[in-house]
Amino acid sequence: MQYQSTRDKSVRVSSAYAIKNGLAADGGLYVPEQIPQLSLEEIAALAPLSYNERAIKVLSRFLTDFSEDEVTNCVNKAYNKEKFETSEIAPIYKLDENVYFLELWHGPTCAFKDMALQILPHLLTRSIEKTGETKEVVILVATSGDTGKAALEGFRDVDGTRIIVFYPADGVSDVQKRQMVTQEGNNVDVAAVCGNFDDAQSGVKQIFTDTEYADVLARNNFMLSSANSINWGRLVPQIVYYFSSYASMLKNEEITLGEKVNFVVPTGNFGDILAAYYAKEMGLPVGKLICASNENNVLTDFINTGVYDKNREFKTTTSPSMDILISSNLERFLYHVTGGDDVRVSAWMNELKTEGRYEVPELTKNKIKEIFWGGCSDDAETFTEIEKVNNKYGYVMDTHTSVAKNVYEKYLAETGDNTKTVIVSTASPFKFSDSVLAAIKGKEAVEGKDPFDLLDELAESADLMIPAGLCGLRDKQVIFNTTCDKNEMYDVVSHMLNLA
Repeated sequence: MQYQSTRDKSVRVSSAYAIKNGLAADGGLYVPEQIPQLSLEEIAALAPLSYNERAIKVLSRFLTDFSEDEVTNCVNKAYNKEKFETSEIAPIYKLDENVYFLELWHGPTCAFKDMALQILPHLLTRSIEKTGETKEVVILVATSGDTGKAALEGFRDVDGTRIIVFYPADGVSDVQKRQMVTQEGNNVDVAAVCGNFDDAQSGVKQIFTDTEYADVLARNNFMLSSANSINWGRLVPQIVYYFSSYASMLKNEEITLGEKVNFVVPTGNFGDILAAYYAKEMGLPVGKLICASNENNVLTDFINTGVYDKNREFKTTTSPSMDILISSNLERFLYHVTGGDDVRVSAWMNELKTEGRYEVPELTKNKIKEIFWGGCSDDAETFTEIEKVNNKYGYVMDTHTSVAKNVYEKYLAETGDNTKTVIVSTASPFKFSDSVLAAIKGKEAVEGKDPFDLLDELAESADLMIPAGLCGLRDKQVIFNTTCDKNEMYDVVSHMLNLA
C-alpha cells in the first residue's frame, strides 16, 4: 500500500517512508491510497483473540511493506504486562445496558496516547532500517499534555533517535507537567512555551516545513520526524482499539455481529475520532461518531456549520488536552470526504493559515453531518457529570471522559438514539485529581492543597489504587526547566542538538 500527501496526491511513498518522515515535504499529511476492508466474518474472527492478535490483523492491512513477523515484533514490544496494568490492554467497562467505557489509560503514562506511543518507536526504528536512513532522527513534539509524556516515555533511550517536547507553560495540569519535566533518558529534552498549545503546534509545524533549517540539520546528520498524530505511525495504532472494543462486545455477547455501535470521542486534534472514522470505512459497523469538545468548540461549530474558524478566544479549561483551536487531523478527513481533492484541501489549509478560517461547500457539509454529530460542554457541566456518574454508578471519570459523557447525554436528548454506545475514556482520573475531587467533594475541598496530596485523597475517597506511573511523582527530581517564547523555538532546538 502506498501513501499520498493530502496536498499533492501525486506523491506516493511506502508506509515506512511516511512513518520515518512524519510530515510530507509540502506540509501535507500522509494518508493511505485506499482504505483496506475487513468483512463481517473477519471482524467476528477477532472476538476470541487477544488485543495483540487483533492489532496484528489490523495493522498488517496498512503496513504492507512490513513482514508479519516485523508487525508482530512491534506489537508485542508495545503491549505487554510490563507496560500495561491490565492484560486486556484496552478493557471495556459496562456502565448500563446501552453505555460502555473504552478505557485507554492503563499504560505507563495513564493516558490514551500510550496506545500509539508505545508502538511508534518500534515502527519508527523499523522504518529507518527499511528506508536505509543513516541520519539520527529527531522527534519533535508539541503537546497539550498527554502526548508529551507518552512520547518521552516511548522514545527514551531508543537508539538512533532524540526527542524534544514543547508544552504550553500554563496549559497543562500539575501532574502532566511533573511527568514531563522529571523524564529520564539520555536522548530526551523538554521545554515550556509561553503561549497555548496552538502556539507550540504552529512553531513545530514551521520548523518541519523550513527547508533551510532542514539543510542545517542534514549537515549535522539529523533529520526530523514527529510523534504527534500528524505521523501516520501514531494514528494507525489507534484504529486497532475501535475494532478491539467491538470484538470484545461480540465476545461478551453484548452485541450481535453486524449490529451498529456509536462511539463518543473527546477530541481536540481530531486524531482519535479520525481513527474511528477509518475503522468505520474499513467495515466496522459504526452508527454515529459523536465528536465531544470542551469550550474550545471549534470542531462542534465546524460539524454543525461547515465553517472552521479559529479566530476566537482561546479558553483554558479543566480538560486541557482538548484546549486546541487548530485540529491538524481534520485535514486527513477532508481529503477523504472530498474524494482526494488535494487542490481544494491545500487551498483550505492555506486559508486557515492566512485568514484563520475556511468554509466547505454544502455537499461536503452534508457528508460530514452523515458521519458526525458534534457537541460541547463547559467546565460546570463537566464537573456535574463527574459527580452524577460517581453518585449513580460509583464510576470515576476524568474531565475529558466527562466531557464525552455529557455530550452523549445531549446527543441522546436531541436524537433519542438508543444504539449501544462506547464512550472513549482517554485518561485516568488521577491525572486530573484536583478537578475530579472538586467535582466529587466540592471546590473548597481541594483549594490550597498540594496537587500530589490529592492523588492520595482521590485514592481513598474513590477506593481506587494510584496507577504505578503516577506513584512517587512528587518526589522525582526536576530535570528540565527551559522556558521560551514561541519565536525562540528554533533556537531551543538548535541549542539542544548542539548545532554548529
